[in-house]
Amino acid sequence: MHPNSAFRSEDRALLEALIDQIGFGMIFLTTPDGPRVAHTPIVSTGDGAIHFHLSRGNALTRHLDGANALAVVNGPDAYVSPRWYEDRDTVPTWDYVALELEGRVRKMAEEGLEALLHRLIERNEERLSGEPWRAEESSRETWRKLLSGIVGFEMEVLAWRPTLKLSQKQPAAVREAIATGQEASGSPALAQLMRLVAS
Repeated sequence: MHPNSAFRSEDRALLEALIDQIGFGMIFLTTPDGPRVAHTPIVSTGDGAIHFHLSRGNALTRHLDGANALAVVNGPDAYVSPRWYEDRDTVPTWDYVALELEGRVRKMAEEGLEALLHRLIERNEERLSGEPWRAEESSRETWRKLLSGIVGFEMEVLAWRPTLKLSQKQPAAVREAIATGQEASGSPALAQLMRLVAS
């Protein structure tokens, strides 16, 4: 988390929306074998927890149940060029969005894991054009193999530590120039968040 409080947010609806829109993150834990990280789809329950799953063979899987872990969801990020400032006697920086979630992890029962998988499938299939794929198209054997190869987890989030570094220290006209520059250089999601957080 960035140390400047100007880059923090208490807007839980915004943070939940980031988790939903990004839908992917990293789980960090110090294990007896050293620090480890796993990359996984993440779903917010909307009531202070997140769900995720890992391969049964992942280095974190056997250590997570009952542990305190850190989940990180990275949002859009981009270089900020001094060319977008009125006064070019400055230095470049980087704007970004990141959400750190710390909490206690517990292993899910198979029913919870299956519900998580259906939710992930439905959410992501809806985002694609065309006829959605349905889990029922997989055979029971294929589904059984999937469930036997992964483990579902729930993290009760005890600390939300967001960083929304979106040029908040700049005057409104400069922020708009940066947002316009970000759009033109291929970072429209960052520009949209800059305008959303400023409003």
